[in-house]
Amino acid sequence: WVNKQRQLYKRSYLLSSRKVQLNSIDFIWDYPEHAWSEHFDQLCAFKALNGHSNVSRSDAQNISLGKWVNKQRQLYKRSYLLSSRKVQLNSIDFIWDYPEHAWSEHFDQLCAFKALNGHSNVSRSDAQNISLGKWVNKQRQ
Repeated sequence: WVNKQRQLYKRSYLLSSRKVQLNSIDFIWDYPEHAWSEHFDQLCAFKALNGHSNVSRSDAQNISLGKWVNKQRQLYKRSYLLSSRKVQLNSIDFIWDYPEHAWSEHFDQLCAFKALNGHSNVSRSDAQNISLGKWVNKQRQ
């Protein structure tokens, strides 16, 4: 029934009195757009809380949002993402290619480590640089 009302509305066949009634209960005329906006708002809140917009698909508290973030990346890679949505995501510094972003972040950390220590030989067992040490080791393989 709900979808029928949306179809009638899109085709301009819905009686204006019914449109008024549905509007009075905040009826959602374009559900896909509404759902996208809801997820975008959730992503903005996530970024405000965490300082980044990279929601993992394995984040137990944000499973739906993580899947949505991944879907936006897939749509972007296939050139199926609407340009208006790309603009919105860019406005919050959305990370389109997470593996590339992570590599660059680790490289920047390695540069800072070298500037501080005079070398780039980060040990995997360095308690202060565990993640960086693992990354350096992986680069060597």
